[in-house]
Amino acid sequence: MSDINQIKSDASVRMDKTLESLKADFSSLRAGRAHVSLLDGIMVEAYSSLSPIAQVGTVSTPDARTLSVSIWDKSLVKAVEKALRESDLGLNPAVDGTLIRIPIPPLSEERRKELSKIAGKYAEQNKVALRNIRRDALDEVKKLKKDNLISEDEEKRAENDIQKLTDEAVKKADELLALKEKDIMQV
Repeated sequence: MSDINQIKSDASVRMDKTLESLKADFSSLRAGRAHVSLLDGIMVEAYSSLSPIAQVGTVSTPDARTLSVSIWDKSLVKAVEKALRESDLGLNPAVDGTLIRIPIPPLSEERRKELSKIAGKYAEQNKVALRNIRRDALDEVKKLKKDNLISEDEEKRAENDIQKLTDEAVKKADELLALKEKDIMQV
């Protein structure tokens, strides 16, 4: 019986981590306001490898509509500017020595819809991950049944519990998506 509890516990922990990942993905989508986490997903070609932007400079928000990146190594300024321009965030950085200012333009209706679609895509990828976790857990339960370590009733009960965990996690993902879409569409 403790094996089933372990399987359910592992599945629950993995589902929680998946939801945390979704929250992180959502934080990278801007809703018209400057926030340092906006640049978290941007990777810069630095010293012949890809590095997160926070590892090559200091990211800050001087005001609600501007981000700034103070680059530590002057030779990386062009690489950082290129990474910012090529990101799917639609940013237009202005270089001033080793400081890059990034004005955050107000979102157009079209861009808001685009960002909502991206948020939906993140949520869908997350739901697929949640279903994969469910499948893995159910496979482990079936293996216990096949090895005659649990009864058929225990197998059915475990399957129902795992399905409930999955349903709750998918519901949380949908709630997070609804909140993010509301945030994005808010003018």
